[in-house]
Amino acid sequence: MARGVRGSGGSAGGLEVLYLHQHFSTPAGATGTRSFAMARALAARGHAVTVACGRYAGAETGLDGPFRSGRREGRVGAFRVVEFAVSCGNAQGLAARAGAFARYAARASALALSRPWDVVVASSTPLSVALPALAARRARGTPFVFEIRDPWPELPRAMRVGSPPLWFAMDRLADAACRNAAAVVALSEGMAETAAAHGADPSSVSVVPNGADLDLFGPQIVPWRPEAARPHEPLAVYAGAHGRANGLDLLLRAAALLRAEGAPLRLLLVGEGSEKPRLMAEAAAAGLANLSFLDPLPKPRLAALLAGSQIGVQCLAPVPEFAEWTAPNKLMDYLAAGLPVVAALGGRAARLLADGPCGIATPPGHAPALAGTLAALAASPARRAALGAAARAQAVRRWDRRLLAARFCGVVEGAAATPGAARVPA
Repeated sequence: MARGVRGSGGSAGGLEVLYLHQHFSTPAGATGTRSFAMARALAARGHAVTVACGRYAGAETGLDGPFRSGRREGRVGAFRVVEFAVSCGNAQGLAARAGAFARYAARASALALSRPWDVVVASSTPLSVALPALAARRARGTPFVFEIRDPWPELPRAMRVGSPPLWFAMDRLADAACRNAAAVVALSEGMAETAAAHGADPSSVSVVPNGADLDLFGPQIVPWRPEAARPHEPLAVYAGAHGRANGLDLLLRAAALLRAEGAPLRLLLVGEGSEKPRLMAEAAAAGLANLSFLDPLPKPRLAALLAGSQIGVQCLAPVPEFAEWTAPNKLMDYLAAGLPVVAALGGRAARLLADGPCGIATPPGHAPALAGTLAALAASPARRAALGAAARAQAVRRWDRRLLAARFCGVVEGAAATPGAARVPA
């Protein structure tokens, strides 16, 4: 099939795009929706897009039919979704997640080799998503875009998760992905530097950050507050994964300090992950009545919660590498919702919050600084309002997801036009 002309089921002028993201979700789910937004944008530009995903905890793929031979598929809006019966989630142990990554890579490789796609988009994490793209590149000469959402093995190595042999193997896979990709998309400048370190041509690397969904989050949303929140109690919300990398013990320590000071503030932790049962047990044992946990919320419900809250909280484990190598999507949700943000982070997030300013960064891992900042904001409605207005303004000015999606589409279209090896039968 010639580039620029679709195969069966498409129309002339568009591309056949295979978009590989194991953790894909529509906004009906409780996890990130970047791949949904980018696939929708590609389809709106006339391309035939197939998204291949697994069954991720908290995700909603938009499909509800039965699985046959371990897969189901159908249309979700303007694009096609193929969902494999491969379950994965943050609550799983390392071995179970590794097995899920391998099974998804195997099923996605078969799909990548099943037809002559014009371009493949491989969105990591997990890093194993590069395997199907590399297989299609080797067998058919199919160009691919490698998207780095979290740099692996840099982050696992920094957190001492895994072992040197595993990190070595992941290094080699990251090298292969970065060197063979027609284009690399990184979510931050720090991630772009890791791509170059793995051998990517710097001219092929584009930074396309996470964006803000200005329609889903914002002042137009009817607010909602959970029953645990008293009517006039300021709410400080953390919405995200409850894993080791998130460092949520810091929020428990801050809650204890706030309780001791009598600060009228409730910390609300929304999400799931392997650390959540332990965190809940420790909060209960410590009698932290000013801290509540909620299950993951669908994006529309989360938008209502943020509309009814007063502060967004960003937290990661105090790992120095997190300063430039992470780009949490929850931060974009807070900004779009017009919430002032308190982040126990340095680096990129701290610089972002200084713009406006739209929030306050505290030293990573420093509970007294975090508690003091939260207490001060809880006592100052005028300052919260000013920071929140600046947050929404920055979201509109810099992070509108529609504008970033257009940039992403340009990278994919450019990759499809990249001269490469001739197509050969699979």
